[in-house]
Amino acid sequence: MEGENSSQIRISILYAVMFVFTGLFVFFISYVAGKSQEALLRNTIVSLIISGVVIFMLKDASERGKEGFSYDNYHKRNRFFSVYMLMVVLSCLFSFVPNEFWPYMALIVMLSLSSNSEIGMASGMGFVIISVMLEENGNYGEMFMYVLSGIVAIALFRDLKEDTAIGFPVFISLVIQAVLLIAFNVLFQNRTLSFNILILPILNLMINLIILLVFLNMFGVYIIRKSNDMYMVINDTEYPLLASLKEKNKDEYYRAIHTSYLAERIAMGLGINARAVKTCAYYHRIGVPDGATKWQDVEVYYIKNDFPVEAVEYLHEYIEPEKGKLRSKESLAVLLSETVIASIMYLIKENKDVKIDYDKLIDGILDNKEKDGELKQYSVTYNEYDQMRKILKKEKLYYDFLR
Repeated sequence: MEGENSSQIRISILYAVMFVFTGLFVFFISYVAGKSQEALLRNTIVSLIISGVVIFMLKDASERGKEGFSYDNYHKRNRFFSVYMLMVVLSCLFSFVPNEFWPYMALIVMLSLSSNSEIGMASGMGFVIISVMLEENGNYGEMFMYVLSGIVAIALFRDLKEDTAIGFPVFISLVIQAVLLIAFNVLFQNRTLSFNILILPILNLMINLIILLVFLNMFGVYIIRKSNDMYMVINDTEYPLLASLKEKNKDEYYRAIHTSYLAERIAMGLGINARAVKTCAYYHRIGVPDGATKWQDVEVYYIKNDFPVEAVEYLHEYIEPEKGKLRSKESLAVLLSETVIASIMYLIKENKDVKIDYDKLIDGILDNKEKDGELKQYSVTYNEYDQMRKILKKEKLYYDFLR
């Protein structure tokens, strides 16, 4: 609880810094640019309103938990904070260079990927407004150009995965930006198309391309791929933390290995998070040999070993579920797998030659779970529960291997 309170205080401080810095910096640039008192007041008030709207959207998203943000941005608030603060400075400085030169399309993608699509669009639009306000002769055409290209770019880059090919989205984004730049320079300003008019748009496209490629590469390596790579490391049966379990208690180790196999099969069959399920099955009893069974006692194992955020959340849910909150299908997959494995291992330990009717055993376990009302605690449908039953029954050859 203390950790959550300190985290909330830290986030509130970040919001306060964002709000104050936005107003002060816009005021400072307006003053340096020699704006009138009316313009100074207008620019400062508008920038504070923009910042306030962004902060409101951040708070609204945070109330929805991790689902309110893209990727792991819910747990990495500093990511958007850093991009936002950079954008406050850049949006003000852009007012001193030709508007055809602004690389807002790529920057709006950065804002979106470090928060979510809605916040990225709202904050990006706000920064364009700040740049236009601070210009000598800003007009609606610039808003039209950069907001529209930003909307298209966000739509193209909103669901990035490790195997996503970015070539086509980058190409389409640049084509849209090029069309809008030409439309703005020719149609909105009633100028004749010539090579000189195209120089700044070409530079604009080059800058956007460079920013996109650099940022997307870093995003893929440090955010998308980092989690995948970490799962590959900790889900290795020879990983030191899991190997230490084998040294302390072989029964617990093999129970974790067999539970993990079954749980992963269920997760893959249902199309849920198989990697996190496997991790949860491996490590939810990691503290048992040392007598550590409560979350506060075992959390340190996961933090020290840099477990992915979602894996830690599933482990927390499984070990110490929150009262009144529905538990995930991932958690149920681990529970059923562990119960089946533990039951079979117990029967074999009592009598190695025992003949087990696996179908009857599995039906008994799952029917009891349903009869006792345990299903009400999980966000699972009867159809999904039936699929879990079928998957468990398909593994008869594997159960014989337990002997």
